[in-house]
Amino acid sequence: MEFNDIIYKKKDGIAEITFNRPEVYNAFRPSTLKETTEALEDSDLDSNIRAVILTGAGEKAFCTGGDVKGVEKGAGYAMDMDYWHTRVHQAMRTLGKPIIAAVNGYAIGGGNVLVTICDMAIASENAIFGQAGPRVGSFDAGFGAAYLSRIVGEKKAREIWFLCRQYSAREALEMGLVNKVVPLDKLKGDAGSCGE
Repeated sequence: MEFNDIIYKKKDGIAEITFNRPEVYNAFRPSTLKETTEALEDSDLDSNIRAVILTGAGEKAFCTGGDVKGVEKGAGYAMDMDYWHTRVHQAMRTLGKPIIAAVNGYAIGGGNVLVTICDMAIASENAIFGQAGPRVGSFDAGFGAAYLSRIVGEKKAREIWFLCRQYSAREALEMGLVNKVVPLDKLKGDAGSCGE
């Protein structure tokens, strides 16, 4: 499988999907989401895969949500973004194997939603979490909003969605958004051990 926006590797029973757009803090565009969906489906069908790790390239960002540079492309771009965004969420929630987010750096907006939807999340000490919806005229009315309120409670979820504050890895751990916080150099190893 050839991909441009993600790196997809399989080794020792673990599939690793890496958002590979570090120049834009691993923000996704429709093609990123389409490739991610294809990788998730491939890992689901591979009987040798026991777990999937979702992460971002570099040290600055896991994923900062939708790439706003595409907005000027018009309604077609927005429709493609919505379609593939929904497909990724569906693929994640129906995958027959656990998905572990290995959160390095910023997980903002749609990136934070992806962390929320994952079965487990391991965060590096430099991870930052938050939403940006009201600032950019966007809101996740699907899985993300519903799951976030289940994880952190309705009042905290409203604070996160409406106020667009950013939270450290330790704060995310305290509110139950992540399972563990580790040094950056131990992130991949700890995330990989969850799939064993």
